[in-house]
Amino acid sequence: MNWLLVGASTIAAEYMIPAMRAQPGGSVAHVVSGTAERAGEFAARHRIPSWGTSLEAALAAPGIDAVYISSTNEKHHPQAMGAIAAGKHVLCEKPLGMSLAEASGMVRAAEARGVVFATNHHLRCAGSHRAIRALVADGRVGKVLSMRVHHAVYLPPHLQGWRLNDPAAGGGVIPDITVHDADTVRFHLGEDPVDVVAQMTQSGLGQGVEDSCMSVWSTPSGVQVFAHDSFTHRHAGCGLEIHGAEGSIFGRGIMTQKPVGEVELVTAEGRERVSYPAYDLYTQGIADFEAAVAGKGRPAADGADGVKSLTIALAVREAARSGARQRIDYGGF
Repeated sequence: MNWLLVGASTIAAEYMIPAMRAQPGGSVAHVVSGTAERAGEFAARHRIPSWGTSLEAALAAPGIDAVYISSTNEKHHPQAMGAIAAGKHVLCEKPLGMSLAEASGMVRAAEARGVVFATNHHLRCAGSHRAIRALVADGRVGKVLSMRVHHAVYLPPHLQGWRLNDPAAGGGVIPDITVHDADTVRFHLGEDPVDVVAQMTQSGLGQGVEDSCMSVWSTPSGVQVFAHDSFTHRHAGCGLEIHGAEGSIFGRGIMTQKPVGEVELVTAEGRERVSYPAYDLYTQGIADFEAAVAGKGRPAADGADGVKSLTIALAVREAARSGARQRIDYGGF
């Protein structure tokens, strides 16, 4: 598969380009960025043969099979719509858009055009998370009662900038991290949260956007979910806990881009270390995407998954802004 990169981003450089090239016959053919200088430098550094600033021209070039979008959040919608109109399969970074209308419009346009559209929610590709999901599905903890997601980390300096100071670009910890929590909770519980209460603050880094948030969600089955997200916690660690009537699962250090961390199951029989395959998350995600393009399954996270994770994140932000409980309306998804 020949890929077009839209956005000369850190995630493309560190994770996505290697994942694309790891597939049989996989290649990165072109990169589009906002300036010719950045596009050219990125292309040279990553051995990409073609580059430019015009998405329209890149989409019209022969040989492009799929588009990966990792620009700032406010650009996702117009760029995805252009790629879909050109008949390209699209893998878009989270959040899909700035609103439910943008995200749902992208998904419906892809369905109408007959192309695969997916969201790059990497955590559900991890061996650790897939092992946890299997434990829950197999009933190892019994009826699930509660879930805790601790995703309070320190945003490294090279990723700071618009995420901390630009609301118009989609900055803030909620669209950056809470949206991942939303997908992870849905992935493990197999149901969609129905309402949320929340608080957010600027606790040291945010300038015009929130850098920390705590929220509590409820689900149709009665599971209570607590999520703690931050850009300012240097040494807090990360992880999740799922507590059921018959046992508990502790995932430590697994809310990350690396295949690391520990998973432990605790029941009346004692403590059990849960093993899992430590493959690269992004290589798995690209493999799932390419299989979906070939008609052999679905992406790890499809467009509807992206719509729902964004919807939950937007509800969290509104609950924190208003101080009122928010019902979550998924707009028919």
